Amino acid sequence: MREIIFDTETTGLDPKTGDRMVEIGCIELVNRVPTGAVFHAYFNPERDMPAEAEAVHGLSAAFLSDKPRFPEKVAELLAFLGEAPLVAHNAGFDFAFLNFELAQCGLEPVCHSRMVDTVKIARVRHPGAKLSLDALCTRYGVDRSHRTRHGALLDAELLAQVYVELTGGRQIGLELAAGAVDTVMAAVTTIVRERVFRPARPHRASEAELAAHAAFLETVKAPLWNGGA
Repeated sequence: MREIIFDTETTGLDPKTGDRMVEIGCIELVNRVPTGAVFHAYFNPERDMPAEAEAVHGLSAAFLSDKPRFPEKVAELLAFLGEAPLVAHNAGFDFAFLNFELAQCGLEPVCHSRMVDTVKIARVRHPGAKLSLDALCTRYGVDRSHRTRHGALLDAELLAQVYVELTGGRQIGLELAAGAVDTVMAAVTTIVRERVFRPARPHRASEAELAAHAAFLETVKAPLWNGGA
């Protein structure tokens, strides 16, 4: 199964108030294994960069000023995403910005049925524990010593490792009981599947079948159930 792990960096918290996406990083997994295929891009938001946002990811307005605008890279991005499930940490945030940018291009939004939120998975697996990406890296022994600031591609790479562990990963035979991974995923999936119920099959012979059976028995000579007489 092909999945895309992705992360975004932005100018703030809400695209509805004028914030924009300035970076996206995507990692391709096939059967929970990174293939080495990635998509990474910076975007010129055509606006200022608030100091509090720059303090988080280090992306200044000057650095982004010569980067492409989102519409210039959107076709390449959508080709990379394909129809795969999209995995993100606190995915609602990233989906909001991705779909806002798509709407600005006059394109259809990415359906939320494709959303996989690792915060929700972690909440099911580790109720009451800290759920930040840093906390989950610590829990699963994922090295984040090179992460001094947020970065979309770096965070996607870390999340890919965390996601593998959250869904069984290398410990699937040791840590999770049979079927536990399916239980976790079923608890957080946004895809609604309708269960189809088939009517029960009739098991009682019809009158015609009983008559045919009786007629057949009349043709049997010296049946064993009559003592062979």
